[in-house]
Formats: sequence, structure tokens, C-alpha cells
Amino acid sequence: MIRRLAAIAVAAFALAACGGPKTQFHIVAGSEQKSLEPLVLGFCAKQHVECSIDYKGSLDIGQMVSSPAGAKSVDAVWPASSLWIEMYDKARVVKDLKSIAQSPVVLGVKLSKAKELGWTGGKPVKMDDILQAVQAGKLKFLMTSATQSNSGASAYLAMMASAFGDGSRLDPRALDDEAARSKVKTLLGGVARSAGSSGWLGDLYVKTAKAGQPFDAMWNYEFMLKEVNGELAQAGQEPLYAIYPAEGSAYADAPLGYVDHGQPKTTHDFFAALQAYLLSPEAQAKVAEDGRRTAPGVAAQPRPDPSWNFDPARVVPSIALPEPDVIARALTIYQEALRRPSLTAICLDFSGSMSGDGETGLKAAMASILTPAEAAQNLIQWTPQDHIIVIPFDATPRWEAAADGTAASQAQLLTKIQAEEAGGGTDMYACAEKAFDAMAPYLSTPNNNYLPAVVIMTDGRSDERNNFPEIWRSQGRQVPIFGVTFGDADPTQLNSLAELSQARVFDGHADLTAAFRSARGYN
Repeated sequence: MIRRLAAIAVAAFALAACGGPKTQFHIVAGSEQKSLEPLVLGFCAKQHVECSIDYKGSLDIGQMVSSPAGAKSVDAVWPASSLWIEMYDKARVVKDLKSIAQSPVVLGVKLSKAKELGWTGGKPVKMDDILQAVQAGKLKFLMTSATQSNSGASAYLAMMASAFGDGSRLDPRALDDEAARSKVKTLLGGVARSAGSSGWLGDLYVKTAKAGQPFDAMWNYEFMLKEVNGELAQAGQEPLYAIYPAEGSAYADAPLGYVDHGQPKTTHDFFAALQAYLLSPEAQAKVAEDGRRTAPGVAAQPRPDPSWNFDPARVVPSIALPEPDVIARALTIYQEALRRPSLTAICLDFSGSMSGDGETGLKAAMASILTPAEAAQNLIQWTPQDHIIVIPFDATPRWEAAADGTAASQAQLLTKIQAEEAGGGTDMYACAEKAFDAMAPYLSTPNNNYLPAVVIMTDGRSDERNNFPEIWRSQGRQVPIFGVTFGDADPTQLNSLAELSQARVFDGHADLTAAFRSARGYN
């Protein structure tokens, strides 16, 4: 009877879509759900409903449902964790939130490195063991930004929980305990590269491994390690060995929820049918094949793989987390006091083709990241330990200005930027070279602890510099070059630079400020 009612509801929605202005069902999901997209789209196709899925970071999803305009743009959300809905959905617009799958966040360590550290063979590994390896200079890892991505937040909250008490729960007192903060700061000193997306981080590990330059380790979801190890096996590379911290892990629960903003009842009925399908034994079997954990007895778990310590049937204690307000404060402390400081060189295109909307958008985007109150709303605020270099350019770099992350320094940078006007030719390569030169003194110091990045904001129409890749490789540069595009920019050249330096390009066509905010999550 239930299945029949669901089928009727879906049919009614499909007919309504054909006869009215609504032609699709819109979902916004975390990048973690990408591998499950075929399940959703397959169901939609069978029901003759046009579904679309956009992928955003955890913070972006949280902020979207907190805004009336953002909430009205979507029918359902599917973040990595309900944590972000609990923190941001004060108006309770998200209804009927149900977990589709679960996955603990664990540390995947290159097998040879895990053996070197003595972590294989079933030996329990505590967070203190990871801390000691970082302190000894024996371990560096990839980790997403705790303020922008759920896997990074989960790893960070597990670190904080282990630093105070027995590690089974995050005690709010840990946030003000100097010893606990010191431990977590040391652990975060092991971050070799940051990112705003768990999926992109996995891709980065695979690319560097194929290039013969694998990182030591990566914090990510258990199921993501399975996906990464599958690609590594195909490429003949050694796997990542799964380390389940003995104290426990924070879990992603992949909740699917309906965003209620007055849609017709048939829209909600279709959501209910989709959610019911994803929780059905048929769909849950496919979810389990992906390496995710399902409710007991619903689907057979994938086979364990002792070669890299994978066992989705293993009981991994879930760390008890405090109230959302405490977690929000923990994330602010991460951004302002505990993360590795960033060294960021920003190349700003003020060429003639940027005249008008491009120039206006560029200045507005820079105001959003160099105005502390605005930056803090998006958890991308700078700190006095950060170092910012700004270089406007046209056919040549115009000037270079450096500042720390204090409010006064940021204000001075912003004043100089706002005084610039578009005009002249375009050579973003000359700006990139100047950026490397400006960063070199900071990167060469013995106590360098910066996470470096170059960010080029341009419309993508630059003079060609065919020798740039050779120069970059010959000088052994290891700084990622991120791109942020404007308007109808051609991303071809920026994509080449990003590929060369293991970075990525962000599309600022719809929202330039949001694009640059995303780029900040990778540094």
C-alpha cells in the first residue's frame, strides 16, 4: 500500500512538472555524495522527473538554508553531516532529515609509512601516537579545512576531543584549555595541503601518487579511502592503510532533508518517495558497495580488506559532540588560533578587458575577504600569523604590497586595491612569477610553517607564455596556483596552471565573492 501511494505521488509530481512552471527537483549536496548521484538520477529518470544536483561545501550548505533566498533556491539538501544543518538552520526550514549512510572519518596512511611507524598488524593507534609522529617530523597529511568541509571538521573535532579527557566526547572545557589547544595546534602542523572538498582531496592524493610524489597520509571518510585505494590499485600504487583512532571518530551521516519554502504538496511527496527509495534494501545494497555503512540488517556490508585494514563492520566508537554553539566556537578557534598560517599571494587582473563589471566585482570580492567582519561570517578570516601579498597586474605587475592578517593591514591593502582602475594588456604569468619571488623569502626560512598558495583572479584572456611550465618545473616550485574566473572568462589557461601545480579553478560567473571564498578554503 505504501509503495502504491508513493508511486501515485511521484506520478502526480511528474504530471505537475509537465503542466506548470516547475520542471525539476533541485538538490544541493556535499561532494561526498557524488558517487551516489547515479542512484538518485536513475530513480528520477524512471519517474520521468527532471532532477538536478549541485555540489557545495558543508559551510555553504549550512549558510544556504540559513538564508531565506538561499532556501528558496533548492528543494532538498544532502550534506555530509547533519551537524551543519543543526548549526545553521535556525528557522528549521529543513524537514524530514534522515541519514542515508554513515562513514567514520579516519586517517589513511601510505602503507610503507604505516609499517615504518609500527601502525600495522592490528595495533591500536591513539591520537597521541599520531601527534608524536607529527612532532618527530615523520608524518605529514592532507586534510580539508575544518571550517569549510565536514571531513576536516570531523578530524579536527576528534583531535580536540582526544586532547582533553578520555577522547570519547568533546568536552567544551577543551576549547579553553591551553594544553589541549597546544596538542591540537601541533597536530594541525602536520597538514601538508588543505582543501575545501573531501572528494577533491582524494583526487589530489591519487594524482600525486601517480606522479611518483605521494603524500604520507590523508584524513578522509572510510568510504573515500576505499575509492582512492581502488584507483591506486589500478595505477599500481601502494594503498593507504586505514588508521581508526583508538579513542573514536566523528561520523558523517549523509542526511537527506526537504527544504520547505511553500512548494506544492506533490514536491514534498516526490521527496518522500526519493528518500524512501534511497533507504530501501535495493538502494542500500548499492550504498554499501560504495564502502559506506548502512543500518544493521538492511544490506550486506562490503568485504573487509585486511591488506589496508578496511573493515566496515568494525565497531568504531562515535565521539559525542556538544551543542551546535560549542561546535561553532570550536571552528572559530580553529580558524583564528590553531590552523597552520597561510601565505597567500593574490594576483588581481586590472587589464582593459576587466573594465566595468569585472573591476566592480573584483573590488567587491576583495572587500569581502579583507573586511574582518565579513570574512568571519564565512569562517575565512585572516589572523596576525597569516601573510598576504597583493599584486595587481595588466601587461606587467603594477605594484606589490604585503601585509599580515591584522585589521589595519587588511584595510591598507583594500584602500590600495580600491584606487586601481582597469586598463592595458594582460599577462597573468608575469604576475605569477612575481608572486613566487615575493613568497620565496618566507618559504626559505628555517621556521617556515606557512601553507602557501597563489590565487589568480582574472578573466582568463592572458598573453601566452609557453615556457612557463618548464620554468615552474625547473625551479622545483611546489606552490599551488588557484584560479578564480570572472564573467564569461575562458578558463583554459588557468586550468593549465592549476593542473601543473596540483590546484583547481573556481568559477566566479554566478558569484565572484563565493568563488574566492571557496579558494580561501584551500589555503
